[in-house]
Amino acid sequence: MDFVDRLDPELAAVLPTIPRLDLTDLAAARAEHRELAAKARARWTPPSAVSWADRTVPGLHDDADVRLRIYTPEVRRDSVAVLYWMHGGGHVMGELGQDDRLLCEIVEVTGAICVSVDLRWSPEAPYPASLDDSLAGLYWVHDHAAELGIDPTRIVVGGASSGGGLAAGLALRNRDEQRVDLGGQILICPMLDDRQRPDSADVDHPLVWNRASNRIAWQAYLRETPGDDVPPYAAPARAANLGGLPRTWIAAAGLDLFVDEDLDYARRLIAAGVPTELHVYPGAMHGFDLFAPHAAVSQRFLAERTAALQRFLAPTS
Repeated sequence: MDFVDRLDPELAAVLPTIPRLDLTDLAAARAEHRELAAKARARWTPPSAVSWADRTVPGLHDDADVRLRIYTPEVRRDSVAVLYWMHGGGHVMGELGQDDRLLCEIVEVTGAICVSVDLRWSPEAPYPASLDDSLAGLYWVHDHAAELGIDPTRIVVGGASSGGGLAAGLALRNRDEQRVDLGGQILICPMLDDRQRPDSADVDHPLVWNRASNRIAWQAYLRETPGDDVPPYAAPARAANLGGLPRTWIAAAGLDLFVDEDLDYARRLIAAGVPTELHVYPGAMHGFDLFAPHAAVSQRFLAERTAALQRFLAPTS
């Protein structure tokens, strides 16, 4: 059956309106991504109940400083949880402020603080640059918990797409370095496996994230990493041991190129004894909630994501 015929009807209806993504011209793809993000921001009024500010923190080792955006409720509580967020963009694009709306909504719903990290792009700064940026920011947030008014034992990492893959890699690396006691990970359609396995979903439609885009993105991210020696921090699906990771919530789209690697990761987390909740959205493609937020399947995802965030981040008293 054709890809479009397998889509949820409400999603199939919006498919022709999705801008074609061509990563063979990264400069043009990045410019188009910025333009789309700017148009979305222009239609949004930031809530008065949330404020945000950017903060520059030291990078790891001799790396350049890292910029964080900290979203705070106007009515503050003491020792709240924090969602530490990595944006998507296939490791090759994406902006610090592209998830402003989402993170403000999370602050409003949960009363938690959200922190988003600015990430260097590949291929100009390939792995481990963006992971190091994420780790530097995570360590800073943990070490400045008192200043931020957060509970250092209730830091949850999260992200969507490549940001979800970064969150998973960050959780693995943090587990091994034993610096932060993470309270959970929220992985939304995460990009976990560079190997383009034969059993992966057959997604080649030009208007969604497909095999061609995925191949270009992974080659850019792993530009300085030998193909037979990709570390699990870069591609978490390669991790031999998933034990000791924090409780996990995973969302997977049924017609996403990443669905098989996401399902397999969830299965292996469960087998390793990690409390794991998996939600699969049938007939949905990558980014479905962004392209068709009013579709029934998107509304179901948004409600279940909100419920998970409330469980992970809501006040303890």
